[in-house]
Amino acid sequence: MLFYFAQQSINALQLGSIYALIALGYSMVYGVLTMINFAHGDLFMLGAFACMLVALLVPVHLPFVIVLLLVMAVIGLLGALIERLAYRPLRSAPRVSAIITALGCGLVIENLTLVQFPYAQRMPTLFTSTSYQFLGLTISSLQILIIGISLALMIGLDFLIHKTRYGIAMRAISFDARTVPLMGVPADMIISLTFLVGAGLGGAAGMLYGLAYPVIAPSMGVLVGWKAFIAAVIGGIGSVRGAVLGGFILGTVEVMVVAFLPSTYRDLISYSLLLVILIFKPYGLLGRAPNQKV
Repeated sequence: MLFYFAQQSINALQLGSIYALIALGYSMVYGVLTMINFAHGDLFMLGAFACMLVALLVPVHLPFVIVLLLVMAVIGLLGALIERLAYRPLRSAPRVSAIITALGCGLVIENLTLVQFPYAQRMPTLFTSTSYQFLGLTISSLQILIIGISLALMIGLDFLIHKTRYGIAMRAISFDARTVPLMGVPADMIISLTFLVGAGLGGAAGMLYGLAYPVIAPSMGVLVGWKAFIAAVIGGIGSVRGAVLGGFILGTVEVMVVAFLPSTYRDLISYSLLLVILIFKPYGLLGRAPNQKV
């Protein structure tokens, strides 16, 4: 039983790292604009399809890292473009207008993808995965790759936010968006950069998800995107480290429920966990109540 639990823990790390990457995009945008980017799940889906297209259409075999960086760049630029064309004109509009626009952008992305790929597609194999035995546990090179790349991206994002001037500007905007432009900070550029980085992480998550579960479909962004949003809320929406914590918690809960209980209990227990946490921690595990000037 102990070895079985440890084996499932490896699977939980794999799934949780993917949830955490997607949840980071939600938290970054909310932290800067206090807005939920409901199109983020569909950008995650596009990351998987972009990886598939690169693998099928590029005549030469590109290294894995090059494919990953290319997918992140394309999806990141698309996220910044959506912010520039759809969200920026609505910053002073009622909040419900931005929410409806985000939902509309997600539906447009999903249906445009559905026109081109009406059926589920199989993700091409980018490299041959090898299984390793360690203390009676089995771990594949693909799992090591997914967990390692996810952790590297999370550490890189944490460094960007806490150790660079762009990260300081992001945190300043999240604290007081009206005052920061008066201090010479290019707020529009920083917000676009936030969308670019968040969408790029979502694209990387889509690529890793497609490699781990190699059947992709235009509708995959809805379910996985909502679960990553739940992870962001569990950790504390707006908190980068909270999004990582929430992603690993949700991934662990889902894998362990399927491992020890009927799979039909998975979503029931996941959503019940969200409700219980919000009852006792309304702002999430690492979230903080917003400062209000009276």
